[in-house]
Amino acid sequence: MAAGTSNYWEDLRKQARQLENELDLKLVSFSKLCTSYSHSSARDGRRDRYSSDTTPLLNGSSQDRMFETMAIEIEQLLARLTGVNDKMAEYTNSAGVPSLNAALMHTLQRHRDILQDYTHEFHKTKANFVAIRERENLMGSVRKDIESYKSGSGVNNRRTELFLKEHDHLRNSDRLIEETISIAMATKENMTSQRGMLKSIQSKMNTLANRFPAVNSLIQQINLRKRQDSLILGGVIGVCTILLLLYAFH
Repeated sequence: MAAGTSNYWEDLRKQARQLENELDLKLVSFSKLCTSYSHSSARDGRRDRYSSDTTPLLNGSSQDRMFETMAIEIEQLLARLTGVNDKMAEYTNSAGVPSLNAALMHTLQRHRDILQDYTHEFHKTKANFVAIRERENLMGSVRKDIESYKSGSGVNNRRTELFLKEHDHLRNSDRLIEETISIAMATKENMTSQRGMLKSIQSKMNTLANRFPAVNSLIQQINLRKRQDSLILGGVIGVCTILLLLYAFH
């Protein structure tokens, strides 16, 4: 009976690790899609005012479909991983579980933390993509309004000049924001790579922690320090982004 429950637990852990690996790859591709959309939007914004808009629209539509498809796939993987974590939680709370309940709970908490990180990263990347798309649609509308105004009667040159200056200001602000987002994406990809290394190290440390209780306390302190560093880094990035936005629009 003990062997059967142990095998069930190991099967759940294998499923969780497999889903985590798939999510990691999907999120990296999802982030690259958002970055490529940002770059293509910047290139389209620098096109000649009198060029055709057909190609950008087709490219944007294709990327939108790819975005929706990948978002659905990631949401399905997150739902499956949540289900596996729930089964692991039910197993740890069921009767007849071996005496290593503390070790099982520690492993379950680690998988929950990974799920929470992936969920947060997905929603953040998705929100960035939607913001870029909405901003590009707004800029396209502004460009069309300006072109429509210029192609009219040809009077009120002073007002046209003011429109063009405002448009250039908006484009410069948009470019600054896109550069900031690109830097943030590059930083996130670097952190993702480092997280893979830390996951491998943490897995080995967890093995040691299951054997030596003293090491378990040390790992908890390290995890606490890592979360504090993440909060500090996130705060710095947020403040820098706000300052850049304030500078861009003033």
